[in-house]
Amino acid sequence: METSFILSVFLCFGLIFFQANSDPVEDKKALLDFLDNLPHSRTLNWKQNSTVCNNWTGVNCSSDKSRIIAVRLPGVGLNGRIPPNTLSRLSALQILSLRSNGLTGTFPSDFINLKNLSFLYLQFNNFTGPLPFDFSVWKNLTIVNLSHNSFNGSIPSSISNLTHLTALNLANNALSGEIPDFNLPNLEQLNLANNSLTGVVPKSLQSFPRFSFSGNNVSFINSSIPILPFRPPVTLPVPPKSKSSRKLSEAALLGIIIGGCVLGFVLCIFLLFALCSKRDGENGFSGKLQKGKSQGKMAAPGSQDGNNRLVFFEGCNYVFDLEDLLTASAEVLGKGTFGTAYKAVLEDATTVVVKRLKEVGVGKREFEQQLEVVGRIRHENVVQLRAYYYSKDERLMVYDFYSRGSVSALLHGKRGGDRIPLDWNTRLRIAIGTARGIAHIHTHNNGKLVHGNIKSSNVFLNSQNYGCVSDLGLTTLMNPVPPPISRAAGYRAPEVLDTRKAAQPSDVYSFGVLLLELLTGKSPVHTTGGDEVIHLVRWVQSVVREEWTAEVFDMELMRYPNIEEEMVEMLQIAMTCVVRMPEQRPKMSEVVKMVEDIRRLDTENRPSSETKSESSTPPPPAPGGY
Repeated sequence: METSFILSVFLCFGLIFFQANSDPVEDKKALLDFLDNLPHSRTLNWKQNSTVCNNWTGVNCSSDKSRIIAVRLPGVGLNGRIPPNTLSRLSALQILSLRSNGLTGTFPSDFINLKNLSFLYLQFNNFTGPLPFDFSVWKNLTIVNLSHNSFNGSIPSSISNLTHLTALNLANNALSGEIPDFNLPNLEQLNLANNSLTGVVPKSLQSFPRFSFSGNNVSFINSSIPILPFRPPVTLPVPPKSKSSRKLSEAALLGIIIGGCVLGFVLCIFLLFALCSKRDGENGFSGKLQKGKSQGKMAAPGSQDGNNRLVFFEGCNYVFDLEDLLTASAEVLGKGTFGTAYKAVLEDATTVVVKRLKEVGVGKREFEQQLEVVGRIRHENVVQLRAYYYSKDERLMVYDFYSRGSVSALLHGKRGGDRIPLDWNTRLRIAIGTARGIAHIHTHNNGKLVHGNIKSSNVFLNSQNYGCVSDLGLTTLMNPVPPPISRAAGYRAPEVLDTRKAAQPSDVYSFGVLLLELLTGKSPVHTTGGDEVIHLVRWVQSVVREEWTAEVFDMELMRYPNIEEEMVEMLQIAMTCVVRMPEQRPKMSEVVKMVEDIRRLDTENRPSSETKSESSTPPPPAPGGY
């Protein structure tokens, strides 16, 4: 009996283990068939030998991992017709998002099998043909967005049976005929704008804003005036006053007053819009990443329309598009030489850094060519550029988010009793990682690629506390930056007058300044109690010249024993890097060896190139950022 009991326990545990580690095999096969039979420009990590529920991009499973319940693939460059008998086999599917791709063909008829579907997002594609005749088969539908396609025919009256429906968007299609009387008590959002609908808006829908119906030839009850797109009023020329009459009629006077009021109102709206646009441009993405002036259909990466798209680089597994990014919750991380950086948290909790560039001095072609070079760089100590966006009014760059913040924030943040100082081991790792990253950058573009903007606010800590270099490749894209007396200017080599013409020896100089910053805890340019401006390099050179070397080091480092010799070695390397003549500076590959030789810190276990800043128990974020 004991044996039977033990056997039963083992069987139970075995069953639980099997369930916890099993895949929804049939659903997995359906998704692989879908992807294998549909061209796509972005690489997805969907592999036969990997686990669906824990690893596949854009896929979520039920709590017991027995079925796939959500597929989100916005903006991944899907092109062509949805292969039949693929997605339709996911009978437990509740959420399907294929928006902002290049999908064509009619609405898939086999979607009738997705009876558990609650959220359907197919907007910004190229679907054609009529909408499904019977929406009743999807009785759980809550949100439906089929906007910005080319659907035609009439709006099915069966939508009235969707009692759970809260949002319906059919705008910007080619739908015709009259609007059905939906009478849906839970409907909160409705948009039927810019179709070819006719007739009278049903009484049950007249509580929705008029813009929900604009761009159609429809009218409200008790009004024969069609609802058309808003146009500013036209002012007619006033004829010259007759000599025989010096007074205006009451009707003419009333007309002038009304016209003036309307014109004044329009001007006020215009000025308010202009002021808001200017404020958005100056203050950045406050609260939400605003679209600004870029409107209209967004093209998915890899589609034909290249004017309004977020371009992802190969190997990036993020699943979001421009619409997600521009509506994400955002906070300013910092304002730098080339623009403002924001921490953006998307709806699925993905966190990225978005850099909004200012004063870009090149056209789209040169911009894209430079970023294609940058986007191909893969190294554990270079913050990888994940995506970018270019339009006439906006240039954005998307990076991974590093929760520890920048070296500048860690070094120069609030000092006091509650401050956690940056210890010597961490400073060594910052130096080693940053040196490796710059050296790797210098091997690209036939050994001629230059970073051009090395500074502590562009260096971040990964989860192993090694330095990672960001902001690569921007100097050649921006308008010339004048050399004011600022912290950024303190990193600039003496020979660099135009930041766009920086060379590899000037990167070495900037790295040397960073080493001095790590050793002294002081900014490259700072002021004393008075108005005197202190340049870090000159100050260190003068102190060393007077043989007061110990006076150089950060007081926060004095608490750590037996590190004086290592600090002196790093100081010597820094002084070698910041010599005045560029040809006398070492190459970055030589600097790497020198810094690594100070002390071997896990060099046999270097962090993976896929490592991000996050760990299982990340420290609290520090102020500062990209």
